[in-house]
Amino acid sequence: MNIPSHVSIIMDGNGRWARERGLERTAGHAHGVDSVRACTEAAARAGVKYLSLYAFSEENWNRPKEEVDTLMSLMVKAMENEVETLKKNHVHFKVVGNRARLSGLLNSMIDSLDEATVRDARMTLVVMLSYSGRWDVLQAAKRLAEEARRNPSLDLESIDTESFSSYLATDGIPDPDLIIRTSGEQRISNFFLWQGAYSELLFVDKLWPDFGQEDFAAALEAYAKRDRRYGKVK
Repeated sequence: MNIPSHVSIIMDGNGRWARERGLERTAGHAHGVDSVRACTEAAARAGVKYLSLYAFSEENWNRPKEEVDTLMSLMVKAMENEVETLKKNHVHFKVVGNRARLSGLLNSMIDSLDEATVRDARMTLVVMLSYSGRWDVLQAAKRLAEEARRNPSLDLESIDTESFSSYLATDGIPDPDLIIRTSGEQRISNFFLWQGAYSELLFVDKLWPDFGQEDFAAALEAYAKRDRRYGKVK
């Protein structure tokens, strides 16, 4: 079976999952951690090289403070609990996003887990935290403008899509082959606007806390049946 090198998931539906059960929204986020673990293990077994998860967008900072605080606490707790599992499964943990908005404690834990899991890694788990597609493209443009300001001899005509990609926060991470969104919503919600230009999109009805290893395997099977042409004729 044709296994995608990079699978990305927009994890949607935690709040609805909790509401359907008469629970607080935060309960949905807590149960969603189990789906993260399940999909990470399934991806590693399948031979996926990169699994990226849209965990918290720049827009999510506008949510109620209590919910934001809970999400950040869950992130800290998950990193504390999963370090040995990640190392055991040879999974490198990495966070991409506007980390300037994260707390010092969270940033310190991210760096520690990144360093602790990088050796002998066979797959990279990329958590998109405080991230959005527009933010990424904008910060890349600002970085390029700053470089041009400091280096007037920079040939702007030589900047192409490949070189511009090096200014993105995802530099070094291949573009996703497959983007999955759970919960039945059919939009990408300001995610990977540049990187997802030729990604295969798969929208599934299940809410994120109900999305497990069998669902991930089914998504890989659906991807294998796609005919990727990149604008060419076969």
